[in-house]
Amino acid sequence: MATVTRENVGLLTDRITVQLTKEDYYPAFEKALKNYSKKANVPGFRPGMVPMGHIKKMFGASVYTDEILRTVEKEINAYLEKERPEIFAQPLPTEDNAETVRQLDMNLPSDYHFSFEIGLRPAFTVASLPAATIKRRKVNVTDEMVNEEVSRLQTRYGNMTEPEAVASEQHVLNVTFTEVDASGNPVEGGISKDNSLLVSYFAEAVRPKLMGLKKDDSITVTIDEAFDTKEKEWIVGDLGLNEAADAGSRSFRISITKIGFVETRELNEEFFNQLFPGKAIATEAEFRQAVKEDIEGYWANQTRSQVQDEIYHYLIDHTQMEFPTEFLKRWLQQGGEKPKTAEEVEQEFPSFINSLKWSMISDKLMLENQLSVQAEELRDFAKRQMMGYMGVTTLDESTAWLDSYVDRMMQDRKYIDQMYNQLMTDKLFAWAESQVTSFQDELVSVEEFTAKQHHHHH
Repeated sequence: MATVTRENVGLLTDRITVQLTKEDYYPAFEKALKNYSKKANVPGFRPGMVPMGHIKKMFGASVYTDEILRTVEKEINAYLEKERPEIFAQPLPTEDNAETVRQLDMNLPSDYHFSFEIGLRPAFTVASLPAATIKRRKVNVTDEMVNEEVSRLQTRYGNMTEPEAVASEQHVLNVTFTEVDASGNPVEGGISKDNSLLVSYFAEAVRPKLMGLKKDDSITVTIDEAFDTKEKEWIVGDLGLNEAADAGSRSFRISITKIGFVETRELNEEFFNQLFPGKAIATEAEFRQAVKEDIEGYWANQTRSQVQDEIYHYLIDHTQMEFPTEFLKRWLQQGGEKPKTAEEVEQEFPSFINSLKWSMISDKLMLENQLSVQAEELRDFAKRQMMGYMGVTTLDESTAWLDSYVDRMMQDRKYIDQMYNQLMTDKLFAWAESQVTSFQDELVSVEEFTAKQHHHHH
């Protein structure tokens, strides 16, 4: 009868050994050979009449190996199902198994043993959130920020006109860049590229040359002449000249294909109600206040994201946890679809451990605090998401189609998984934030906030 033993061989690493006797696998081997003899199609023999000796000679070695390995797999799976050790991934075969397989001989059936290593999940205590001090940076929304946003909205919702001639630095020019030689003739095989840019993007010395020009008019300049450093950088890139050392000295005919100008919207009730329907905004002061609240709402969301990032790092950095490092490195190297080199594993390992650590922390917090997502929550989330995509703000008879659309989306397993993970993450961080009792508030500018913003890892 097969026996399974287990011993500790390292930090959170155990070895499971399956010991087989001949009686554990040989009857199955003989039965498999008989099945082969009934089904094998061998030239010179009628189906089902192939001598057993011939079958054994042709297929015996591979069948013998298959039955032994199948028996080992059955035994180790039965052991894991019964004992249920808390493990990472699947057991990894030890190196001596390969030598055992090479020595298998159906003519000399014997007792065999196969060993596997398992990596054990550590016991740990999650760092105390009430003991944490979390930085909470809030952006100071200034009058200048409000003024800039109001101007942007006036332009964005403005009316596009097509003047006959260029008359303002705010005119938009659709142009074609054509590379030319010293005589002004197009270079054979040279660059030809369309673009769209404001007159104000051109160097100050060039702008007067553009004034009064009409559709199909052109100017010929070098890149250095036409643009200052900041604008020249992206123009050179757009023209595909990134690697050319002489990019700035190359000449181009810039031909106007269209002139446009955005007439900014007036600050009146029609504009206010278009941007904030249902708020009955009547004055410019009320409009500016609504814009300010929108900006504050945006940065409040950014602050919340940054607080979540701070909480994530606090939990990762202050939760003590050990790992079966050597086992996990071997699993990373051997356990995927494509084997990895030791160097690749070493490079990936720190981020892999962080991800594994966060997965264990978050799973434990969700389990201990009974955080879950119900089916109705998934459906409501899907509906709100669709409403946002479609620009729907209210539900009535005209939006009855939304329910059937959501019904179809709820049949998409990948979409459901994505929604579930997002909602679960939101719930976890909302709970975690509620446990923090000490916040270090700091009022900062947009530049300061952005400079201190981390890339989110959760």
